[in-house]
Amino acid sequence: MLDFDRNIILNGSRAEILGYRSTPAIINSASASVSVFTAPLSTAMVASSATPLFLVLLHLGLFIAGATEFHLVHLRDLAAAGHHHRLPNPANNGKLSLDLLHRDAFSGRNFSDRRHRLDHRLQRDALRLAFLYRRLGGYHVDDFGSEVVSGLEQGSGEFFVRVGVGVPPRDQYMVVDSGSDIVWIQCRPCAQCYAQSDPVFDPAESASFARVACSSPICGFLVSGDSGCYAGDCRYEVSYSDGSYTRGTLALETLTFGNVAVRDVAIGCGHSNRGLFVGAAGLLGLGWGPMSFVGQLGGQAGGAFSYCLSSRGGGGAAAGSLIFGRTSAVPVGAVWVPLTRNLRAPSFYYVRLVGLGVGGWRLPVREDVFRLSEEGEGGVVMDTGTAVTRLPPTAYATLRDAFASATAGLPRAPATSIFDTCYDLSGYESVRVPTVSFYFAGGAILTLPARNFLIPVDDAGRFCFAFAPSTSGLSIMGNIQQEGIQITFDAANGFVGFGPNTC
Repeated sequence: MLDFDRNIILNGSRAEILGYRSTPAIINSASASVSVFTAPLSTAMVASSATPLFLVLLHLGLFIAGATEFHLVHLRDLAAAGHHHRLPNPANNGKLSLDLLHRDAFSGRNFSDRRHRLDHRLQRDALRLAFLYRRLGGYHVDDFGSEVVSGLEQGSGEFFVRVGVGVPPRDQYMVVDSGSDIVWIQCRPCAQCYAQSDPVFDPAESASFARVACSSPICGFLVSGDSGCYAGDCRYEVSYSDGSYTRGTLALETLTFGNVAVRDVAIGCGHSNRGLFVGAAGLLGLGWGPMSFVGQLGGQAGGAFSYCLSSRGGGGAAAGSLIFGRTSAVPVGAVWVPLTRNLRAPSFYYVRLVGLGVGGWRLPVREDVFRLSEEGEGGVVMDTGTAVTRLPPTAYATLRDAFASATAGLPRAPATSIFDTCYDLSGYESVRVPTVSFYFAGGAILTLPARNFLIPVDDAGRFCFAFAPSTSGLSIMGNIQQEGIQITFDAANGFVGFGPNTC
């Protein structure tokens, strides 16, 4: 049976960006095709026993003037823990590639039901959101490096990778955070260490470990003057609003990805650490700044990396992928969208979103609602650590109302946590819901799979529209909306790519 849930509709005007050609297309995975209908679905088609068990993407707008685009969704597909096919992992071919695991699969924690799991995820999300707002509200250009804040405890610990640290390599689980510029792990001797799943890394057992001196230019990225120096060593500190922290010395160390070793990576070696970090040894920062892993790779990776986020749900087999390097990570045929830099928060990847769509129709939302101001306010951040996409209240209300209007025939359910648009679909096997799209600068349009915006919130057949209003002008594209889509950051040239593969 064909798995239609692995299809994405990516539309954009024909353009060439840095040698990458993007054309209007319906992008399909290698193992799936898409059915394109030239007429609206009849009631018989919706109720037919021949309806596929997976998502059917209908791109009606290309063929019918005035038609509304719908997804035909089998609810068992949305309710099941997703198991996407991963992109080929080239780690054994001399390339930097890792499996990317969701924290539910990594932690081994058993939730009593789906609602319990959702509550915990949204609690983490609220903390992450508060961290982002606080960081953007108090950031100044000349503060960069004086305080290194990663946001791990604020909910960014959503996805994990396995990395070898030192020579010989000791495998460690590390949190992936696209909004951080620091790589750090717990180190012996530990004045204070939290519990992690692997033995704590011991620098004395690594032949490649070298402390960074205060006089090193690398230390200048983290400290102002001599304030970070102690006994000739460069000191770092990652602080959190709830009192959690990691403190230690900055060092150069070898990190191993599959069979590829990367030497002289600047990492924080934490000797005093406090917090609940789901067993991870530390964090792999993938932000846009010079101290992130991507920034340090420089010419080795060409400033590029790609990921496919695994599905939520805790299935141990549901793994995504993380790939570094321009040759491996930058796909041919992706749709490229320009990024914008915010000097108040140079770690974050801001994308130039200009509009929203429902059912193939662009909504009446002003472009300036999403604009990043010269003062560093507003804008749209792509973040792996935030689950639910947040939009300014006016944009969210317009999107929600349009979606609710197009689903007026479905029975509503009470609000659930931050979700105010929910449905009782316990009596349904399949439903039609309108498509939801992001419109980007340059004419590109990303139309989301249904599972990326209609999510189950309990085990009784209740589903909710997975967007929420922001409490500020900042918009955040969260990881629920990114799941299963190949996303590539070309940080060196300032673009983010979507597709052409799914995972």
